[in-house]
Amino acid sequence: MTYDVPRPSAERPWLVADIGGTNARFGLITRPGGRAERILVLRAAEHPDLESAVAQYLSAVGVTDRPSAMCAAVAGPVTGDRFRFTNGTWSLSVAETRARLGVEELHLINDFEALALSLPHLREDDVLVIGDRRPDTSLPMAVLGPGTGLGVAGLVPIPGGGWVPLPGEGGHMLLRPGHGEDAEAIDVLRGERGGLGMVTAEHVLSGPGLTRLYRYVARSQGEHAEALSPADISSRAIAGTDHLCTSTVEAFCRLLGTFAGGVALTLGARGGVFLAGGVLPRIAELLVKSEFREGFETNPTMAAYLHRISTVLVTAPYPALLGARAWLEAHSDIREAVTV
Repeated sequence: MTYDVPRPSAERPWLVADIGGTNARFGLITRPGGRAERILVLRAAEHPDLESAVAQYLSAVGVTDRPSAMCAAVAGPVTGDRFRFTNGTWSLSVAETRARLGVEELHLINDFEALALSLPHLREDDVLVIGDRRPDTSLPMAVLGPGTGLGVAGLVPIPGGGWVPLPGEGGHMLLRPGHGEDAEAIDVLRGERGGLGMVTAEHVLSGPGLTRLYRYVARSQGEHAEALSPADISSRAIAGTDHLCTSTVEAFCRLLGTFAGGVALTLGARGGVFLAGGVLPRIAELLVKSEFREGFETNPTMAAYLHRISTVLVTAPYPALLGARAWLEAHSDIREAVTV
C-alpha cells in the first residue's frame, strides 16, 4: 500500500522514532536512503505522552517546521488505531496523535518489525558474526533480542525485490531449555512462592529476567544475592570480579541460544538469526565466547540444519530507526533501493 508521503528533505524531513519501555529515541531522515541524523534519546518516564516527547526532541534539535511524516517503532503489538505500550505507561490514538502533531502521516510499527526491516540495510561493520557462518539476506531471516522485554520478528524476501516483515510476540512463548542445569533453573523459577507459574522466554531472557536468573544462581550455590541491576550483573561479569554474575551471564547466553534455535526453526530463518536489544551489546565479548552456539544447535533431529544458519549480533547503535525509514520508503512513492 502506498501513502501520500512526500520525499524527505532537509526542509521537510521524516521523523523516525524507536520507543521502548525505558527510552524514546528520535532522529530525522533528510534524504531518501539516508540514515537518521540528530539522534536524541529521551527517558520515556519523563514525558506524559508521545506528543510531549516529540515536542522536546524537535525543540532540542532546532526544528521549527513540522516533519512531513513520522514512523515510530513501538514496543508492543500494533493492531489498530489504539495503542498501549506493553512495558510502559503511554497509550494513544494514532489518528488523534497525528492531528495534534500536525504531520501528514503517522504510522506505528512493532519495534521488532522495524528491526527486521533494518536487516537488509545493515553494513558489514554493523554486525558481529557469532560462529563461522555469514548471513544471506536473500533468504528468510529472524531477529530477536532481550531488553525491557524480549522481541521477535521475521523477514521474508519477495521475488523480484523487497521484503515482508513478520512481527509477532514470540518472546511470550514458554521457555523449554534443553541443558540440565538450565532446566533446573526454569523449574525453580516456575515453583517460586508467588512466582511466575508458567515461565515464558521473556521472564528469563530480558533485563528483568537477568536479575531473576542471578537470584537463582546465587541460591543454587548457597550464596547471598545482592540487589543488582542488569547493568551491574553485566559489568561484573565482563570484569570477571563476581563468579555469580559470570555464571548468570553464561546461563543467560546458553538459554538465549536454545531459544534462538527454536525461532530459527519456526521461521525457517536460513538467511540468519540476528540478535539485538539493549542487553546484548553490553556483554558482546562474553556472548561470542559463550555456549550460545551450542545452545542454538542443540536439537536431536535438526542440529545439522541449525549448524548451517548464521547468528550475528547487531552492533549498529540505532537499527530500529533504520527500519522505520525503510518502512516509510516501502509505503511511499520512493522507489530507490538505496542501501547505506
